[in-house]
Amino acid sequence: MSAADPRRPRLLVMVKEPRPGRVKTRLARGIGAVAAARWFRGAALATITRLARDPRWEVILLVSPDRDGLASRVWPAGLRRMAQGRGDLGARMARALAAAPPGPALLMGGDIPGVTPARIARAFGALAGAEAIFAPATDGGFWLVGLARGGRAAPRGFLRGCRWSSPHALADAERSAAPLRLARGEVMRDVDDAADLRATATTMATATAIATG
Repeated sequence: MSAADPRRPRLLVMVKEPRPGRVKTRLARGIGAVAAARWFRGAALATITRLARDPRWEVILLVSPDRDGLASRVWPAGLRRMAQGRGDLGARMARALAAAPPGPALLMGGDIPGVTPARIARAFGALAGAEAIFAPATDGGFWLVGLARGGRAAPRGFLRGCRWSSPHALADAERSAAPLRLARGEVMRDVDDAADLRATATTMATATAIATG
């Protein structure tokens, strides 16, 4: 299928301009604002590059701030970009999914080290038997959300009223998706603070040692 084919799966990746003090503020409390911004830039670029190479889906960047993100030279130039716009996290995610073509669409953050094309392919596969998917994060939130028929099929109130950055975020989001048939994706750790960063580095180092040992 061509990039213009509305049936082609879309993978939406949310990114912010990696400016010290404006991105990964919880991580910055542990490692400093400059180091946190540098980490986010490197992690997001690696993730985007890795996932955009796969021809099974189109990667679309959801950028913030809107004007600077659309013109940014930080992110790969060959990928389509959409402005995140205003509102809380749920409003921005719901609006982005609603603007996607009517085919299957997944949305994730740029701060999920270790996401592979195989994981994304399995998430798209799970949508074949469901109307929506949430992939849990280890902190009670979720690192990925998706809809089988695009955001136009989302119920009224989708991703509204969620207690973001809390252990209740996933449960709240899944309730907001009722009455859609839900699938659960794979559990992963996102990097919100220094403890997450240390745990992720340890996990990835162990996996590399196993793969090369």
